[in-house]
Amino acid sequence: MNYILSDGNHREDLFPFTFTRPVSEIRVGILTISEKWGKWLKAPVSFQTETYLSEKFPLKVANENTVINGSYLPNQTLVDAVQNLGMGEALMGNEEYIAYVTDGPDTKFEASAYKTIAFEGDALTIKNTWDIFSKNAEALQADFDLLTKGRTSQPISNTNQVKNPENIFIEEGATVEFCILNASTGPIYVGKNALMMEGCMVRGGLALCENAIVKMGAKIYGAVTAGPGCKIGGEVNNAVLFANSNKGHDGFLGNSVLGEWCNIGADTNTSNLKNNYAPVRLWNYKTEGFAKTGLQFCGLMMGDHSKCGINVMFNTGTVVGVSANIFGSGFPRNFIPSFSWGGASGFTAFRTDKAFEVATAMMKRRNKEFNDTEAKILEHVFELTQKWRNY
Repeated sequence: MNYILSDGNHREDLFPFTFTRPVSEIRVGILTISEKWGKWLKAPVSFQTETYLSEKFPLKVANENTVINGSYLPNQTLVDAVQNLGMGEALMGNEEYIAYVTDGPDTKFEASAYKTIAFEGDALTIKNTWDIFSKNAEALQADFDLLTKGRTSQPISNTNQVKNPENIFIEEGATVEFCILNASTGPIYVGKNALMMEGCMVRGGLALCENAIVKMGAKIYGAVTAGPGCKIGGEVNNAVLFANSNKGHDGFLGNSVLGEWCNIGADTNTSNLKNNYAPVRLWNYKTEGFAKTGLQFCGLMMGDHSKCGINVMFNTGTVVGVSANIFGSGFPRNFIPSFSWGGASGFTAFRTDKAFEVATAMMKRRNKEFNDTEAKILEHVFELTQKWRNY
């Protein structure tokens, strides 16, 4: 069977993160959604996404294809239901498709063209940006169980102070010394060649992915995901960093999501609770208004390649687009469009040639190349987001 992960119906609700990736490339828990499906299905997956993303995330079509809604996270019940579908059948949940089997993926799914089967089980879904951090604890536990089943952790050094060691897994090449590890509130997963420096205080869950680093004296309490190549430090609570992003210094990051190649300056703080304790609203690109999250705690949503300088203060429920550069004193506004340059005193457009210089320099530090494919995606995002920049 050929498996294809589609963007489903929620791509625009997941901006700014899906400006630069398919829905199923969102990281939540330890793995991206596509990595989860690949492991559960024991098969490669491809992507049905926007044309401008298809060079980086290609589509493979066969004579028989199972198309899966990338907003859904797999579990045993869901995987069994998907694999039991026959040609011309569709698995439905909450008035949208979860998966369908076809001889060619439809550009627009029509339920009337399929024999529909209702999914009776439960599954985690990522349909709004705040789902990424608010459902991270559950996704992290599921990934921990999936990745560690039947395997043995590397020994935990006796220099560490540990609670619930059976809920801690350290991959080959990882280093954890002179730390406090409390896994009674969630699992602690330390990926291959990851480093937890001395003096870190960790209260699970934590996913420290391959080659990620926790800086000395950090205070981490779950559920936190530091994707591959990320650096985290200071105080971090219930936050997800996709990959190769840095929040390496003192300052607070809570109930937040950072995409790839972001950098948070020293002593930057995010507010995750309003002074009046009211539910937080977040900018929604589809409605071009502020959407109700239903959450009392919600911090910063920052798209790929965005940066902020030292001592920046982010208001509760701030959304920052792709390739924005924020600096200066005071609170910048709580919706900052992509390719913006400035801060509380105002913004100007961040030209793509200058943004590409920054991206090239940062990626080179991790031995990665900023290539033409990446440049074309960001150029397209620049055009897509022009309407929100009035400068």
